[in-house]
Amino acid sequence: MKLLIVDDNKIARSTLKQLASRVNSLSLVGEASDAMEAINIIRQSSPQLLLLDIEMPGMTGIELVRVLGTNRPLVIFTTSKKEYATDAFDLNVVDYLVKPVTPARFIQAITKAEELLEDAGTTLNVSKEDFLFIRDTNIIRKLNLDDILFAEAMGDYVKLHTPTKYYTVHSTLKALEERLDPEKFIRVHRSFIISIGKVDCLRDGIILIKEKPVPVADAYRAALNRKLRVL
Repeated sequence: MKLLIVDDNKIARSTLKQLASRVNSLSLVGEASDAMEAINIIRQSSPQLLLLDIEMPGMTGIELVRVLGTNRPLVIFTTSKKEYATDAFDLNVVDYLVKPVTPARFIQAITKAEELLEDAGTTLNVSKEDFLFIRDTNIIRKLNLDDILFAEAMGDYVKLHTPTKYYTVHSTLKALEERLDPEKFIRVHRSFIISIGKVDCLRDGIILIKEKPVPVADAYRAALNRKLRVL
């Protein structure tokens, strides 16, 4: 996996390089001290993963992700502050690492990125019936819509969660939403669509589905309450 490290702090870049050197699947294609330098390297080297600092002079990491748009590498934010977590979550990045980054936490984030890349060839075909066809490498799988607990946006991919595992498909959440039955599925966040019948409870802005938490944005709360027929 081709990696680009972007951080205005030289010591932080050195630390991340040391962590990356311990992972055989990572190949460092460059490092950048600011967003503009990062953009040039991205154009030249096409990295698959960015380790991206948030607080940088000129253009922040969050602003860089927005500039790159949907056609961008996978992103793992690295920052010394926790308060950017909500913004990072809304941008559908792979993970959010708080400095100092421990080796165990680093490996966990890289593993998540690797899982997404392994599913990079996955495509989605939604039929008019109550199932999806999932193309996973050279295998086409039939997935019943009734098995879907919720869908989670991950950049250019959508993770379909079921009771036993998840499937990552190359699609946008909007494209999936347009093809799902609105009587059975509803968007509750810019990054999540849930199966209405799978909701166990709603508490403090969080839906629990099979003990898995899903956030509910304020903009979707009223519509969700109507669908749940809350008394």
